Amino acid sequence: MVPIQNTKIVPLISPVAIKDNAAWVTAEIDTLGYDYITLVFNIGATDIAIADLQVTESETAGSGHADITGATFAPSATNDNTTWAIELDLRKRMRYIDVDATAGNGTAGTYMSGVAILSRAGEGVETAAERGLAGLVQL
Repeated sequence: MVPIQNTKIVPLISPVAIKDNAAWVTAEIDTLGYDYITLVFNIGATDIAIADLQVTESETAGSGHADITGATFAPSATNDNTTWAIELDLRKRMRYIDVDATAGNGTAGTYMSGVAILSRAGEGVETAAERGLAGLVQL
């Protein structure tokens, strides 16, 4: 049984609180072989708004990223414990996707984590490792 067929889950932002105009560390995603990506952001407790949450793209790994018009959010300081998502059709995008995410200036900080779900793989993706998972239970 493969309930979410031909997908790969990639850690994007590890759970951590960021404050004082600092940026979250994000993982650049190589989208080769997939048609769609869903970026899911889980926002925990906040004392400040997120100053910047922008998806970027590049044809070159590690450099040359440009903002994707419209692929942005501005969660406020009142968006505690909410989940946000951005969906992109990769057939219209460059190969590498990343996120610029910066907290505003606050005292306690804002907690956020994120994952990317790559979907519609051209080839079958069945094992836990192929799906980007450390473990998988299938019943």
